Amino acid sequence: MNTNLGQATVVSINTGKVQAGSFKGKEAHSGIYKEPAGRSLRLGQTGIEGDEQADPINHGGPDKAVCVYIRDHYPHWERVLGRSLPDGAFGENFTVEGLSEDDVHIGDVYRIGETVVQVSQPRQPCWKLAMKWGLDELPVLVSEKGATGFYFRVLTPGTVDTGILERVELHPARVTVTEANRIMHRDRTDKDGLRKMLSLDVLADSWRNTFEKRLARLEGGEG
Repeated sequence: MNTNLGQATVVSINTGKVQAGSFKGKEAHSGIYKEPAGRSLRLGQTGIEGDEQADPINHGGPDKAVCVYIRDHYPHWERVLGRSLPDGAFGENFTVEGLSEDDVHIGDVYRIGETVVQVSQPRQPCWKLAMKWGLDELPVLVSEKGATGFYFRVLTPGTVDTGILERVELHPARVTVTEANRIMHRDRTDKDGLRKMLSLDVLADSWRNTFEKRLARLEGGEG
């Protein structure tokens, strides 16, 4: 592996138990209420020790073992929400500094301590973020801004703590998280873009399935 590829910092590792909340007048349960652990934790193939997900179909699992969010986005959302935000505010497991969706690529490999992880897909903000902060349009605002964060899959399990997050492998296709978000959310009929995403064998299965169905619909309507 080439290790001269830059580094960022994990400033907080956050976990949380499933809690009850309310969204649009209905009771809902979510593990989005994360707080800094303040200690080293074991990271396995499907997630971090002590962390819980209420919806294991859409959250957690091998392709979404670690949710990453970038602290550099916090000041913007503090202005939107009118309050200060603690680490873990967006339900992320790793709060990081020194990264951007513009320079993180699907398939990039990072090391934190003894653990090796790989970028699998951007995050898709859902209604649980709206529930947590009481702003129904927040998921749409996050997607529109492109400040989504992303997920890691775990290549080498181990113990994780705050500290250096070092990129040790740059994926040769160099498809950024920003580009993946563009094709998913904005330029939904970009067939060349869809084909490029589908050429990535490191792309998470859920995104691959979405892009395959979308491209099939588009090509089916060409006749």
